[in-house]
Amino acid sequence: MENLNKHIEHTLLKQDAVYEDFIKLFDEAKEHKFLGVCVNPLYVRLTKEQLEGSGVKIVTVVGFPLGANKSDVKAYEAQQAVEDGADEIDMVINVTALKNKDYEFVQKDIETVKAFCADKPLKVILETDLLTKDEIKSACEICIAAKADFVKTSTGFVKNGVGAKVEDVKLMYETVSPHGLKVKASGGIRDKETAIKMLEAGAERLGTSSGVKIAAS
Repeated sequence: MENLNKHIEHTLLKQDAVYEDFIKLFDEAKEHKFLGVCVNPLYVRLTKEQLEGSGVKIVTVVGFPLGANKSDVKAYEAQQAVEDGADEIDMVINVTALKNKDYEFVQKDIETVKAFCADKPLKVILETDLLTKDEIKSACEICIAAKADFVKTSTGFVKNGVGAKVEDVKLMYETVSPHGLKVKASGGIRDKETAIKMLEAGAERLGTSSGVKIAAS
């Protein structure tokens, strides 16, 4: 597949990452011309400094990884991230509220964060490993109503979780694409074959820490 690298958000969200790991991430992103990098909020400023002029997008996470922060806390995280130089925000949905069918709360949670993203795209992480197919569809419909820009499969932090699945990506794409939203597949994408399958299922973006391996294969 042509320009596979232009779909990849090269990701480093490990709790024990050190400075050298981030520098390596940035160098790899520039070398392989990945679409973006995804880092935790504290490192957005460092990322901005290191990637200045490279054309690589800076993506960060909000309410990560559980999604159970109060909405105004998520919104503050998003606002700070944008001020620090983030180009895109990936927020975690409130899974408990979704499973409780408190759809009004879930929508308001997303809208509250969206209001503080300025003009930056907002991706909503559904955590598909924890959801039924009906819940995935409901979450997508809420994201449409809340005017999110993307739906995203996973944080990659669910214990024993699979991460992105082709059938889930396809369901998400079929639900949101008629309304102009896009899909980001993340979690468990470790090789080129899997990456291509996700794109063929409808994903526009791929979140992976295996970007270099994928690019080299």
